[in-house]
Amino acid sequence: MIAARAAGETRMFREAAEAPQRVREQLATHAGQIEALGERLRRLRPRALITCARGSSDHAATFARYLVETKMGVLTASSPPSIASVYAVRRDLSQCVFLTVSQSGTSPDLLAAASAAKADGALVVALVNAEDSPLAASADVRIPICAGLETSVAATKSFVASLSAIVHLVAQWRRDPALLQAVRELPALLCAAWQLDWQPLVDSLVPAQQLYVLGRGLGLGIAEEAALKLKETCGLHAQAYSSAEVQHGPIAILDRAMPILMFNQNDEARPGIDQSAQQLAAEGLRVWMAGGTAAGVERLPTPSAHPAIEPLLMIQSFYRAAVLLAVTRGLDPDRPRRLQKATLTL
Repeated sequence: MIAARAAGETRMFREAAEAPQRVREQLATHAGQIEALGERLRRLRPRALITCARGSSDHAATFARYLVETKMGVLTASSPPSIASVYAVRRDLSQCVFLTVSQSGTSPDLLAAASAAKADGALVVALVNAEDSPLAASADVRIPICAGLETSVAATKSFVASLSAIVHLVAQWRRDPALLQAVRELPALLCAAWQLDWQPLVDSLVPAQQLYVLGRGLGLGIAEEAALKLKETCGLHAQAYSSAEVQHGPIAILDRAMPILMFNQNDEARPGIDQSAQQLAAEGLRVWMAGGTAAGVERLPTPSAHPAIEPLLMIQSFYRAAVLLAVTRGLDPDRPRRLQKATLTL
């Protein structure tokens, strides 16, 4: 109980708890902009969508890559900012969308990448929290994510708000009634996800030194995000992999002292993730899983929702657990070592 009270006093906890309200505000204030961008993309019929981001925002971009390719059939790829900022490469990006995702909108390499993409003919779209930032000003289309002031070094509500905007954009681009309805239900579902009890996972990870975090498809981005938060705030060497990719080498170093956290949304990837989880559990490894139906794993409660929404709910539940884990391990999640809120890479 003492750890729970201490966790609740952290900025990271308070800001993560704001995510449902921030998403609600985003839907209320910028739905028209997102609808207009969806119409513009239908007219443009882009031959590719290119993402560019760093840190948690890049994990949101990973989510966008899978959502756009699976729902729109548009080739999507990640472009490292250094292609423009370091190597100064010119490319033909005509009839392409260049999607930048950023909390601060100030990193010089992202600004250079967006500027180069515009010069190369792309439609530059910025999902950004700081509406008055240089990145927002330079983009052809600016979509504020409305996360509000985020002072904790570890991003939480800004990540959820970025994913919300991405899902909403694809729903409008696709004109998908079911997905649009799921977006409208998202704030209430995030509230429910925040209240779920992942204490057993916290207890099991207190003595851990390292773990794998696995997902696939729409769940890969949140696996990457969870692994980053476990590094930043909990002092754990957490490595994210696709549940398929882990079979191609990384599985060799697993042993019973190394737990596994898996995210398993209810879409076409679920059978394969279930199969991987069952195989790992059958070998005596401790597997924790949000979603899915695999036998032999330790289940984490997760609300049922549209498959494109479930990853957002899973990461919201995870954030609460991560804060509690950090505090229980004697760490301050608001002051990670060697980190600051805005990282200005060149």
